[in-house]
Formats: sequence, structure tokens, C-alpha cells
Amino acid sequence: MSDSHSVYFIPDPSRWPLVGSIALFISFVGGAMMLNGSHFGTFILGIGIAVVIYMFAGWFADVIAESLKGKYNKQVDLSFRWGMSWFIFSEVMFFAAFFGALYYARVFSVPWLGGEGTKELTHELLWPMFEAVWPVLETPDKLVWFEETIPAWGIPALNTLILLSSGVTVTFAHWALKKNNRNALCWWLAATVALGLIFVGFQAYEYVHAYQDLNLRLDSGIYGSTFFMLTGFHGFHVTMGATMLLVILFRAMSGHFSAHNHFAFEAVAWYWHFVDVVWLGLFIFVYWL
Repeated sequence: MSDSHSVYFIPDPSRWPLVGSIALFISFVGGAMMLNGSHFGTFILGIGIAVVIYMFAGWFADVIAESLKGKYNKQVDLSFRWGMSWFIFSEVMFFAAFFGALYYARVFSVPWLGGEGTKELTHELLWPMFEAVWPVLETPDKLVWFEETIPAWGIPALNTLILLSSGVTVTFAHWALKKNNRNALCWWLAATVALGLIFVGFQAYEYVHAYQDLNLRLDSGIYGSTFFMLTGFHGFHVTMGATMLLVILFRAMSGHFSAHNHFAFEAVAWYWHFVDVVWLGLFIFVYWL
């Protein structure tokens, strides 16, 4: 228990860490079986994902109930802020690894394969006919190739406008919350969720176009792998962010949060702005340059 004079909050014993561990184990087993051609792999993976969703829903419900009962004091609020800050930092480093792979391939590997500097022997032995031009359109064995890349000034530019607009709407929602304007808060949150889902819809359309019309796939050499890993993980983060915003919207409609006590909203808003910034990097370095 915790009150205004407590220093530490000690939560009640919870089953959710155990449930989460079991769910992740089932998911990993199912995923491994699916990748190895097992007919039951997809089914087991689906069970694991369903249990993960159940765990998140139950654990979040418990945390929300504790917050509404006034069990959290300023020390707990500070620990939540530090926890979310470190989580976002870990996400920054996650994307930094993929941006680093893209940078290394473009700036070092491609010129070396083209015979730049002292790498002439590497060029002659590994890929004599290679042209040091990004993107690399084919592999040495000619088995994987694609016709062209997705132009920056089509759907990617539109998605940039959509995602940046969603950053504005979530900020307006925050201002409305600080002014205790519940109606405006809910409308701006709903707009943010809608923009996020539209972004994901456009990205899904872009993926279908890449696979069916351009032959651009995850296994299309270094360009295909970096393109789909970066944009795919970002799309996953947008989906998760939109889901969290939807939960916050339902809570706001239920009367949760006040002008001075709304860290759950702030945490999701931080995450959403992080997603915006990552997309700007993606648009510049994956689509544009």
C-alpha cells in the first residue's frame, strides 16, 4: 500500500510476469516451428500472441486500477517517468543499430565492392561486374533482383505529412487536458489515432506494391533487408502507439486523468513523438537520399 507519506510503493503479488513469460515462450516456440516449416507453428504462434495480448490487458487493467485508487505518490510517478525515459532510449538504440547497418552498407561496403581505395582485390574476387551504385539492385548470383525503389515523393511523403500532423494533434490533446477541456481532449486523441491508422494503411499498400509490382522483398539483397527491417519495425511501433493512444482515448472518455495527474497520457505522447522523429530519419535516409 501507499499513501501521501509513503516513500516506496510495494505492489501486491501478481501473476502477470509468469503469464507473460509463458506467453513469450509459446510465441518463440511457435515462431521457430513456423520458420522451420511446421504445420502447427502458425497455430502455436497465434496462441502465444493471444496470451501476450491477454497479459497486457490484464496487467494494464491492474495498474490503472491502482492509479485510480490513489496508490501512487510522487515517488512512484518519478519512477514511471524514469522507466519510460529508459524504455524510449532503448528504442532509440534499437533503431540506431539498423540505421548503422544502412550507413555501413552505403558508405563502406558498396564502395569497397566497387574497388574503391585499396579494395581492388576484394572487388575482383567477390563481384567483378559490380557497379558501386546505391541501391544495389541485384545479388551476385542474379537470383534476387528488383526493378526500382519506391519514390520518396509519393506515399512516403504523404505518410510524413500524416505522421507529423498526428504529432500536432496529440500536442493539442495535451493542451486540452491541461485546460480540463475533456471534449477537445477526446476529439484530438481520436484524430491522432485515426491518423496513425491511416499511416499504417498506406504503408501496407506500399508493401503490397513493392512485393507484387517491383519485386522488392525482404530478401532483395542489402537494400531490401534494410528497407523492410527499418520501415517494418517502424510500422509495428506506429501500430503499438496507435493502440496505446486508443486505450488512452477510452480512459479519457471514462473520465480518467486530471490537469495535474496524467502521466499515462504523457508517456504515450512521448512515445508517439519518438515515432515521429524516427520516421523523419527513415524518410530522409531510406526514401529520399
